[in-house]
Amino acid sequence: MSTTANYQAAEKLFRRSAAPGELVVGDKIRPQWIDGGARFWYQVRDGADRRFVLVDPAAGTREPGFDPTPYLPTPGNPLEVSSPDGKVAVSRRGHDLWARSGDREWALTTDGSENYGYGYGPDAMSYGTLMRKFGLPHMPPAVAWSPDSTKVLAHRTDERNVRQTHLIETRPADGSGPRVHTQRYAYPGDPDMPLAELVVFDIAAGTMVRAQTEPLLMPEFSPIMLGYAWWASDSSAVYFLSRPRDQHTLTLNRMDVSSGEVTVVLSETGSNRVGPNQFMYGTPIVRVLADEVLWFSQRDGWGHLYRYDLHTGSLLGQVTSGSWLVREILHVDETSRVVYFTASGLVADDPYRRTVCRVGLDGTGFALVTDDTLDHVVVVSENKEYFVDSASTVDTPPVTTVRDWSGRVLVSLERADITRLVETGWTAPERFCVKAADGTTDIYGVLYKPRGFDPSGSYAVVDSVYPGPQVTRVDPCFGPGGMGMDAEPLAALGFVVVALDGRGTPGRSKAFLDASYGRLADAGSLEDHVAALHQLAATRPWMDLGRVGVMGHSGGGFAAGRAMLAFPETYHAGVALSGSHDARCIGLGWAESCDGPDNPEAWLRASNVEIADRLEGKLLLVHGELDDTAHPHHTMRLADALIAAGKEFELLIVPGAEHLYIDRLAYVRTRCWDFLVRSLMGVEPPAYRPAPIMIDPEVLGEMV
Repeated sequence: MSTTANYQAAEKLFRRSAAPGELVVGDKIRPQWIDGGARFWYQVRDGADRRFVLVDPAAGTREPGFDPTPYLPTPGNPLEVSSPDGKVAVSRRGHDLWARSGDREWALTTDGSENYGYGYGPDAMSYGTLMRKFGLPHMPPAVAWSPDSTKVLAHRTDERNVRQTHLIETRPADGSGPRVHTQRYAYPGDPDMPLAELVVFDIAAGTMVRAQTEPLLMPEFSPIMLGYAWWASDSSAVYFLSRPRDQHTLTLNRMDVSSGEVTVVLSETGSNRVGPNQFMYGTPIVRVLADEVLWFSQRDGWGHLYRYDLHTGSLLGQVTSGSWLVREILHVDETSRVVYFTASGLVADDPYRRTVCRVGLDGTGFALVTDDTLDHVVVVSENKEYFVDSASTVDTPPVTTVRDWSGRVLVSLERADITRLVETGWTAPERFCVKAADGTTDIYGVLYKPRGFDPSGSYAVVDSVYPGPQVTRVDPCFGPGGMGMDAEPLAALGFVVVALDGRGTPGRSKAFLDASYGRLADAGSLEDHVAALHQLAATRPWMDLGRVGVMGHSGGGFAAGRAMLAFPETYHAGVALSGSHDARCIGLGWAESCDGPDNPEAWLRASNVEIADRLEGKLLLVHGELDDTAHPHHTMRLADALIAAGKEFELLIVPGAEHLYIDRLAYVRTRCWDFLVRSLMGVEPPAYRPAPIMIDPEVLGEMV
């Protein structure tokens, strides 16, 4: 039974994701570099208190009580992007870009127009509602300064022929009547999508050079903000990645910034999506060196580094190999001819845990830098001489140290304190491995036991879902539970909570990921979730599979709805928040990356609307009326189909809310908890109502 005490614990655990330092102290270390990276300082948040620590890795010292005031940057305009030397800043005004140096301001462009302006991408449009809630008219411009602070890379965004969609704000803050918000938003299969025309501005000369190439396809994010376009270290050129609409070819290009001439450096073609990282929105695993290129490829069935000649584009050799996946290039020491990187798949107990490794650029001398079974989250110093390492597992709190590239600990920083977390009734989650529905493939997940767990009891189960294929649902490190913020609070309410990554999600082999290609309708292989639930319950009799729920947000909202409709014999109650229920009208970038650019049959299969008549259990649909990422009509279409089929369900449309419900979190999540408590526990929730939740700015940045 869910009690007031359980709701209070759930509230605290939900706030854990929103406010660092309230329940866990010393788990999130964000270095602030000084002296070019030779030293750094960081803060430790302990409830409302903050303490600051100065670290000198060369001296091996850690000094608490540090005063960071002299090192804090002067608060600037959040809508400006400053040059590395701090002398010039670029901002967006209307549809044009402007520069400012001191009190002097001048226009970099004057020909911007509506839907054909500079410095923004579709991503900026998708967060318009969120930005307005924080008092900002839009996101900062999508620009990148050259390392020498003389030039700016930007793009002109062409959305003139892109489909228009509309949102209705029923109650504007100024009290006026309903207001219409119009957005350019391409659907799968649309003939037109946003395009990015790369341009470079010479600030001192006041000139602009346009890339002499076709505009880049921009289905979802700005190539600059996504890291698909970057400066050469000597500021003489811009390198950028391009793909055709089917994403079967990935090309590295070089733009000469004095002439705009574009040349192809190298290109790779595959049988389906070819990307610079298995994680769809991850930083490209590409590094341009003095005369070579390090290039990520899955051509051998995994994800490894290959070395190419920068000038001829010829393959020089494979740098890494084995049944594991390169996750990130950390540092390349061109003098010693060694590359340092993180990889997953080298820990037998958990193929998702990340290990720091090194290997010679010729492929010899492979070695582990962090030689243990923990998961390592790494931040490389500004001077590239060391790294800050947070080592943990899902049930082992992080220990943060400073290491050199041999793996030697230079300074011990923090050992996370989870005292207050445990006081809520929290217990460490259990990492598990079971077989997928094929009976052969290993799949991994995390199980959270309910607060006040009694092995002689019987507990309802909630599957906390997110389908991928762009990210995993479960992180291998210590934290509040990977994608979403719901697993720990649901366990506090008294549920057994399961979260897992089925076939078709990233982080492992190419074959494991490719199980999702053309099969968005499988929602991260929900049949694997069903198989996992039965295997887990076979050895855990306290899991009551007669009372199974499912809950998810965004793509997870789609998956929650899909679970209820496609597997009604397994799932008895579901909560779908901000669900993308109809692939035919979701963002082109996501649907086409998952199913291909010309696959209307797959998009039809991935529509929950088409199978609404299969609903048997209890379903709560939640959506914000100003959701400009997955538009509210997704939920309304599903609701209409459910009504036509004569199905009972609950519907909550949240006035003024965007995709994340950023200022309605406590209300929305409490309604979801209440629904699951009533539906699966058969009791009325307590009268206790959690207080409004404010998202910490650091956390908000990570969420966005």
